[in-house]
Amino acid sequence: MIRYTLKCDKEHSFDSWFASAAAYEALQARGMVSCTICGSTTVDKALMAPAVRPARKAAAAAAPEARAGAGAEAPLSAPQTGIEEAFAAMRQAVEANSDYVGVNFVAEARAMHEGAMPERAIHGEARLDEAKALLDDGIPVMPLPFLPKRSRN
Repeated sequence: MIRYTLKCDKEHSFDSWFASAAAYEALQARGMVSCTICGSTTVDKALMAPAVRPARKAAAAAAPEARAGAGAEAPLSAPQTGIEEAFAAMRQAVEANSDYVGVNFVAEARAMHEGAMPERAIHGEARLDEAKALLDDGIPVMPLPFLPKRSRN
């Protein structure tokens, strides 16, 4: 995983995680990276400094785990902060209480809105322009701050 600080054409700055630098480039090229504040898809990487801890602080942070017998730092997939725990809980709730419909999200949301299929809670994937079209048509949708599990490999 790689975290980038991004900036949109309206000068909003925000951070986002990507599976790799190549994944960011692919999503950016397809117009799928958007500002979390205004939704603009004109987004570029901002200048950022790497987060590096001095060796003394890294050793001090690892020492309590070593004494407890952990032997290694927590895996990257485990939540490390309160915000990460909240996102993990939100993800778990969304996945437990809705059906993942993948790229069929737009069609299924529209069909439920029009009464062509029974309503149920769903989550899936949509391009920004598709999501905006759903909102324009009065169909309530919202972006989720995580990728579906199938895309995280």
